[in-house]
Amino acid sequence: MPTATDISAASAAAACVVETHRRLVDVLAPGRTLAEIDAFIARTLAELDAPSCFLGYKVRGHPPYPSHACLSVNEVIVHGTHDMSAKPLEEGDIISIDIGVRHRGWIGDAAWTYAIRRATPLGASMMRAGRESLRRGIAAMQPGRPLTDWARAVQQCVEREHGFHLVRGLGGHGYGKSLHTAPYIANTMPGFPGEWPDARTLFKPGMLLAVEPMLAATTTEIESLGSAWPIYTADRSLSVHYEADVLIEESGPLNLTAGLFDLPDVVG
Repeated sequence: MPTATDISAASAAAACVVETHRRLVDVLAPGRTLAEIDAFIARTLAELDAPSCFLGYKVRGHPPYPSHACLSVNEVIVHGTHDMSAKPLEEGDIISIDIGVRHRGWIGDAAWTYAIRRATPLGASMMRAGRESLRRGIAAMQPGRPLTDWARAVQQCVEREHGFHLVRGLGGHGYGKSLHTAPYIANTMPGFPGEWPDARTLFKPGMLLAVEPMLAATTTEIESLGSAWPIYTADRSLSVHYEADVLIEESGPLNLTAGLFDLPDVVG
């Protein structure tokens, strides 16, 4: 169980992530390159004394992650890098930005999706679905209830009500002083025994959880082209990604990154 000091530090780390997203709103625009955006994030994190916990992150068999943030454009779901494309952002593009930091020894990790200058009808609809699924999923994270309550709420919103798809094989996770800890938190209900071993784990007071719906327009499948980064929709359809840091309290879930909901969908 985290102490009051721990919770204060975790909240401060989450606040650094929210502040970085706030500052990005004035930077994202047509003509910006991913390298320029990543450099701005690096400068901001240095100013906030909250270095990236993504830069240099290692997955066995893959090169260290090269960027300060995950910059995922259009058909890239997650783990987009600053050097995957030199092409500047264009009007109508969708970019999902995942920022992870270490501050006062604790992790903050949250993602938000933006449309550049204007949102296409599809992009606007997907962003609405992503935001609403995150909101409803967090509300379902009640102490004493199983992790599947999160997945049921998110899947109902995204797939049954909005007609989009949650990609399989990617999900949320516990965190704290480390970026990734148990439990794994899928965004969809398990389809067969053993598919999601943590499914019956209960939400308990003191848990810190990074929950993150990842939506694709027309597929549930992903493709990584032989590398851990970036990860694409298998059919190259549009995608969006939202992520929040949630503390489970005795009284219910507390979204430490709730300020992200105040950000505009369309920037630039």
